Amino acid sequence: MLEINITTKNREEFIDITERVVSLVNSEIQRRNIKEGVVVLYVPHTTAGCLINENADPSVKKDILDFLASNIPRDKKYYHLEGNADAHIKSSIIGNSLSLIISNGQIVFGSWQGIFFCEFDGPRNRKLLIQVIKEE
Repeated sequence: MLEINITTKNREEFIDITERVVSLVNSEIQRRNIKEGVVVLYVPHTTAGCLINENADPSVKKDILDFLASNIPRDKKYYHLEGNADAHIKSSIIGNSLSLIISNGQIVFGSWQGIFFCEFDGPRNRKLLIQVIKEE
């Protein structure tokens, strides 16, 4: 298993981690001579997540964050009294894992796609766990 440490700076933010993930996974692909397989990304936190979306235009991140903020407001009266119920809901909607395909020794991405770490209760020190699975 591989791990990336992430330090977030804001309560809510999307951090483009594409290059970090690709670099680490490519090293593992080369080391293990993987041609076909799967990469699993997992965020072991209840108030953070990960997603794949467009990383060419930063307004996409802002639009998603704005939508989540307006539909899941921080100041609503929630039963969870720690002050971060909205973060739990947002991370549940976004999700805490992704699967990526390895084909011909490379991670497959669509046009404009990037990987984002999604913080909803920062700033914090977080981690992303990565498992590279070789097709047998």
